[in-house]
Amino acid sequence: MVNKTMIITIQNKSYMEQNGMLNLFQQSFRDGEGTQFLIKHLLFVAVDQTSYNHCCSLGLNCYKPVTEGVDFSEEVFYMSDDFIQMMWRRTLFLGDVLKRRYNFIFTEGEDLQMSSNFYNGRRFDDSNFFNTGFYFVTPNNKTTALFDERNASKHNFTCMNDQEALLRMKRAGVFRRLGLKVRYLDTTCFTGFCQNSKDFGQVITVHSNCCFSVKAKLTSLAAVLDAWTSNNGTSNATWPTHTGFCL
Repeated sequence: MVNKTMIITIQNKSYMEQNGMLNLFQQSFRDGEGTQFLIKHLLFVAVDQTSYNHCCSLGLNCYKPVTEGVDFSEEVFYMSDDFIQMMWRRTLFLGDVLKRRYNFIFTEGEDLQMSSNFYNGRRFDDSNFFNTGFYFVTPNNKTTALFDERNASKHNFTCMNDQEALLRMKRAGVFRRLGLKVRYLDTTCFTGFCQNSKDFGQVITVHSNCCFSVKAKLTSLAAVLDAWTSNNGTSNATWPTHTGFCL
């Protein structure tokens, strides 16, 4: 956008299937309130050649990072070796985006805003359990330093994904040392499957956290979108029961 804001989503071949996650993602922007125009501001990062080719065929904004010979084309399950490698590759890419002074979505004064698996009601309290699957980042010296330090520490956190590594860094005082202002997003509005919103009518985004397969994510997210559209996005909607490998 004019203020160098972009929305980034990471995709691989397993998300590109017919009536799959990519279709559902696009549908959510088309059906949302005033969100259809955002589709042209989305950057689809394809981590394998098949998904990149499919993305380009749809006329979307597509980018394929170098993955150093690793094949991310198949579905990767939470905390598998390939999952950990893919998450670290994502973090490296996001650090490059920050250095080019692009925002991830839009921020209001904070350096970093992160979704919460579990929110305790205090938005600046570091004891909130964050999730890096959905977050806002402002490009500045502090956030760039955080991503540089985070990527440089990869080999210190073996068998650990980027989110767990960042949690360890936070506990070690890195946020305070860098002077980061970090806001944790209220699950009432920025909700997920770990902690459902108390008011469906206030929900802005739904993150498929606490799900361990693409099929489970797709089924549960589709059920949420159906409940929302069936009730015109009001508080009359009720949360559908999660299915498969979703808690």
